[in-house]
Amino acid sequence: MALSKEAKQAIIKEYARFEGDTGSPEVQIAILTSEINDLNAHLQNHIHDFHSKRGLFMKIGHRRNLLKYLRNSDVTRYQELIAKLGLRR
Repeated sequence: MALSKEAKQAIIKEYARFEGDTGSPEVQIAILTSEINDLNAHLQNHIHDFHSKRGLFMKIGHRRNLLKYLRNSDVTRYQELIAKLGLRR
């Protein structure tokens, strides 16, 4: 269920704003989006896995808060990230 180290490093490399950036909202949102997509795929097969469903909802809430923070602090970065990730169509 968890992201592999290589997959996480690839996401960080793609969304980092500068060298060594692992904590910017863009990176955190991209990692959460990948984890959310993996959990969605898992829950398609395991409908009654309520513990994973709770984890999914917590990750969605965390991503929503980070997106709200990014939208309030820098709208252009927010819009670019939304377009790149394919969120809010």
